[in-house]
Amino acid sequence: MSEERHVLVLPDRDTAEEVAQELAHRFGVGEEPQLIRDALAGEDDAEDAQWLVVVEDPASRLDPRALDDFAAEYEGWLEAP
Repeated sequence: MSEERHVLVLPDRDTAEEVAQELAHRFGVGEEPQLIRDALAGEDDAEDAQWLVVVEDPASRLDPRALDDFAAEYEGWLEAP
């Protein structure tokens, strides 16, 4: 069993929080995803920050394509490994 982690990139905190909650319903993610503020290079303004939703997937059961499509519904994407 390999340790796998998926990182969804979202445009703002509210969206990231919504995505984190929806992951449990849509994908059956049991462990609460981690939310991380990711300031864009050279930007100090909080409005210019992206938010990351980090999903642990130790059994490698989540489909990366499905996660990317899911993130796209919220104007985000799945970060390539």
